[in-house]
Amino acid sequence: MSHVETSFPGIGRELPGDRGLHSVLTDGDPNLPLFVSENVTRGEFTAHVESVAGELLRRGVRRGDRVAVLGRTSYEWALADFAILSIGAVTVPVYPTSSEHQINHVLSDSGAAWYFAESEEDAPRFGKQNVWLFTELDGWREAPGPDFAAHRDKVRAGDLATIVYTSGTTGLPKGCMLTHRNMYASSANTVLRCDWLFHRAAENDTAPAATLLSLPLSHVFGRTILLSCVIANTRTVLLPGVPELLGELPERQPTFLAFVPYALEKIRKLGLTSFGRLGHVICGGASLDDTTVDYYHEHGVEILNCYGLTEAATAVTVNAPASNRKGTVGRPIPGTTVGIAEDDEVLVGGPNVSPGYWPGDTDRDPGWLHTGDLGRLDAEGYLTITGRRKEILVTNGGKNVAPAPLEDRIRLHPKVSNCMVVGDGRSFVTALITVDSSVDPGEPGLAEDVQRAVDSANELVSRAESIRKFRIVAGDFTITDGLLTPSMKLRRVAIEKTYAADIAALYS
Repeated sequence: MSHVETSFPGIGRELPGDRGLHSVLTDGDPNLPLFVSENVTRGEFTAHVESVAGELLRRGVRRGDRVAVLGRTSYEWALADFAILSIGAVTVPVYPTSSEHQINHVLSDSGAAWYFAESEEDAPRFGKQNVWLFTELDGWREAPGPDFAAHRDKVRAGDLATIVYTSGTTGLPKGCMLTHRNMYASSANTVLRCDWLFHRAAENDTAPAATLLSLPLSHVFGRTILLSCVIANTRTVLLPGVPELLGELPERQPTFLAFVPYALEKIRKLGLTSFGRLGHVICGGASLDDTTVDYYHEHGVEILNCYGLTEAATAVTVNAPASNRKGTVGRPIPGTTVGIAEDDEVLVGGPNVSPGYWPGDTDRDPGWLHTGDLGRLDAEGYLTITGRRKEILVTNGGKNVAPAPLEDRIRLHPKVSNCMVVGDGRSFVTALITVDSSVDPGEPGLAEDVQRAVDSANELVSRAESIRKFRIVAGDFTITDGLLTPSMKLRRVAIEKTYAADIAALYS
């Protein structure tokens, strides 16, 4: 195996004094604006966090307890998260778009005993009593309990901070454990790698950096960017989604943004040609078409492609403004080592790497995180992703989709022979479906029968993972024609090549 060490000396930034993430809040000028949409300074946010943390203690939450949080990106989400972490409890994010099946799995697997929800409409989705609403946090901003400091001081860098559920090949999401050290190493060293980006409006401009953050905080990418902004004291506006961000863009004048490719492509389709002070966009979560990169470049915005995964608290590599290299996902952040195995798999080592999956993972390579992605490194340490080993699709919105459960459910229908889900690098999920040899492809009502099979499969997943369109294709997937392995696994690349015209029709 070959590997390229980070070009930065040492191991990058780590939490000082082996403390927890609460120490980040008190490490900076308390008078500086932080969440500008709320008119909240760094000191005021710290006070709010400590008040909410004290209320959590009064209500019985203790070190190690899992607290589920369901809602869109907001000041309240950030406040609840930091308060949970400050007393050594564990945040369990829940995607607002999750299905009932997924929410039940996350809650039962994590053992969450406490719950935050954005609204009264969201609260029943937990199926529990005593769900706290985001609106209640306004009334929790009282003086923290007398034992808050004692609880805060017991939290250590190696303590579990969050369990983030990410799609597994079996379909049931796996709970990735991330420690306070993991989260800090990913965020603080992203700030280091990006040089002035989180601090100043431009390289030669002393005006402070500003951003609008609409990435979901239920995804670790959003929380890593949020923590990076807190560490660097970036003036930040928290927004629930891209539509709200576009409405705020002219007035707020951000200097940089963080997006997934899907959002960039949506904005491009709107035909925007003026982006104010916006100079850079950190883009990760999936591959981005070169024509989209070129579009933004023509309008004065540079795309900084990055690479990461939940198991590394998001950040592995990122392009920096001064050394951005198109076609790559940048160089390793400080403290992180990227290796390339003999079969071209990307391997990652560093303080940002997860200790494993909840509740315990004894089957991990202690030296490297095996990403399942394929790539290559050049002599200067720039990483290029060339493919994927694991059977996880990633839409251009950054959503991980496990195709196997959808395919398995559809194949249960008596008229279906085989099914392959498509969606890697695309804006939505589709499927190619073949019918049993005993079925006449022209029989009336066949499409409706198959639609019912697709609807049944979609009940297992969120809307973002669901199959939006399908196509009944000619023939079948067989070993003889090279579309199945001897063990009857789909040869996805071969099927995509054979049925390229059908796939093109699905996305036309």
